[in-house]
Amino acid sequence: MLNIELIEGDYDTNSWLEAVRGLEDEPEKGKRCSVCFDNRFEVTVKKAYELKESSFTSTLLISPKKSIKQLKKSGDKLGEKYNIKFIAPDYRKSSGTQEQNILAKRDKLYRQDYCGCIYGLTKQREEEKRLADELFSPISNQIQPASIDEKIRLYEKRLNYEDRGLDYKIVKNRFLNWRLKFGYLKVKKRVVPSHILPYSTLKRDYSRGKIEYSIDNIYYMNRDEVKFISLDFYNFLINRNYSKVEDLIFNSPSFQEELLVRQKIIKNNYDLSLILIVKEIPTNGIEIVCKSHIYEDVREELIEV
Repeated sequence: MLNIELIEGDYDTNSWLEAVRGLEDEPEKGKRCSVCFDNRFEVTVKKAYELKESSFTSTLLISPKKSIKQLKKSGDKLGEKYNIKFIAPDYRKSSGTQEQNILAKRDKLYRQDYCGCIYGLTKQREEEKRLADELFSPISNQIQPASIDEKIRLYEKRLNYEDRGLDYKIVKNRFLNWRLKFGYLKVKKRVVPSHILPYSTLKRDYSRGKIEYSIDNIYYMNRDEVKFISLDFYNFLINRNYSKVEDLIFNSPSFQEELLVRQKIIKNNYDLSLILIVKEIPTNGIEIVCKSHIYEDVREELIEV
C-alpha cells in the first residue's frame, strides 16, 4: 500500500526456542522478551547493514504489551554495534493505540493481538480465561472456526477480491466456539476407534455406562446424555462412504458438514451432548474420556458489498 519493498526473513522457530530455553515461565516484559528482542533485532540490523541503511526500527513498538524502554535498550545496543541508529518513537501516547485500531480497521488489516511468542500467548489466554486455540491443529486437518487456518483462507479470499477489484467488508461476529483437546472410547477395557462430533461435551471429562435404548438409529447411554451412532448411519446422514472409523478420524468432512449431521441427530441447537461415531454400537463396559472446551470467541467474515 505504501510502495515499500518487503523483505521477509526466515521463520526459524528452532533457533528461537533454543534461545529462550529455560525462560518459558518468564512474565511479559521479563528476561525472555529481552532475549527475544536481541535474537530478532540482530537479524534485522544485519540486513540493514547489508543494505547500507542508516537506521532501523521494529513493529513491536506499537504493542501496548511491550516495554518501550526494554525495546530501546536492545535496539540501541545492536545499533551501536553496527553503527546504525535504532528509531524508537512512542506510537502509543496521545491515544495512539486507538488511532492504530482505527487505521487498521479502515484499511481492513489483520491485527494480531499477541507478539507471536507461544509462551506469552499461553499466559495471555490463561489470564483472559480463553483457550490458546491458535496452537491447535486437529489430527483430521479439519479447518475449525476462528482457527489460524480459517483466518488464512479468509485473507487469501480478500487478496482474490482485491485482485478482481471487488469491494468488501470484513465483519466480526461473536459466537460460541468449541475445541476438542483429547478423547477416546474404551469398551471392556480396550480402546475402540471412535469419532467425536463438534460441540460434544462431558460434564466431568469422564463417563462410563451401557446402552439403555435406541430410537431411529440413535443409541442412548444410561449416563451423561451420551449418544452413539454407527458409521453406516453417519455415512447415510452425510452422504459419504467411509469404510473405517480411522478414515473418518484422519480425514473428516468440513466442520459445517458435521454440524449439519449433529442437527439431524439432535434438533435442539443448544444441546451439547457427546455424540460418538463407531463401527459397531457397544452394549456395555463403556468408558469415555472427552476433554473439550466451550468458550466465547470472535470470528471474521468477508462480505462482498
